[in-house]
Amino acid sequence: MFVDSHCHLDRLDKSPEQLAEVIHFAQQRGVEHFLCVCVSVNDFPAMMQSIKPFKNVSASCGVHPLHQDEACTYDELLSMASSDNIVAIGETGLDYFYSADTKDVQLTSFVDHIKVANVLNKPLIIHTRDARQDTISLLKEHKAEHTTGVLHCFTEDWDMAQAAIELGFYISISGIVTFKSAQALQDVVRKIPLENLLIETDSPWLAPVPYRGKQNQPGYVREVGEFIAQLKGISVEELARVTTENFYRLFNIAKA
Repeated sequence: MFVDSHCHLDRLDKSPEQLAEVIHFAQQRGVEHFLCVCVSVNDFPAMMQSIKPFKNVSASCGVHPLHQDEACTYDELLSMASSDNIVAIGETGLDYFYSADTKDVQLTSFVDHIKVANVLNKPLIIHTRDARQDTISLLKEHKAEHTTGVLHCFTEDWDMAQAAIELGFYISISGIVTFKSAQALQDVVRKIPLENLLIETDSPWLAPVPYRGKQNQPGYVREVGEFIAQLKGISVEELARVTTENFYRLFNIAKA
């Protein structure tokens, strides 16, 4: 059985009834659990309401680095993320590719998220693009010894993946790995130890081949898993088993 370790169910262009169909479709394809990741605290209450009917959907709380116009204070984040229903902090991180002009506020927000994760003993979900040095440096400087997490939708190089793994982090791979232009990422994935690997869709974006160009959905995590299994020369069943176990361990979720 698979899990989708990172999706944005509230961002799918679906009615509540259609969202239930999306979850059902994914379950039919062997996806047993979903982590719905928050990108904006302004939308956090609506996100939580949208996933309330689904017992197999967990949630995070945080501010995406590209949503700094909706940033919150450390105290506000700590209050919202303290709920037992929240299994992770984020998504947070740094993005200098799309928004280098907000670097200063991104840095402040990222450190606040790390500190909240330290206090609550919950893992971090990190978005990083064109910010390798700052991402790793801030984690080394501010995270507590027990704090861990995941670099999601990873597209950086092996050196960064290795540095994150040495800090106790997991690396999550999305449908980008299936693209013809992703040979460099495919080479990195071959090197990532299975015990540090997660898979995701990042729905509704980045649909894998053969669905590229369509709205992504959690059921397509199967294609991600199948492609990575082929890259690593193992069975799909083994890839699914290990990444699912990694997911439950990282996010401290009891398997149903």
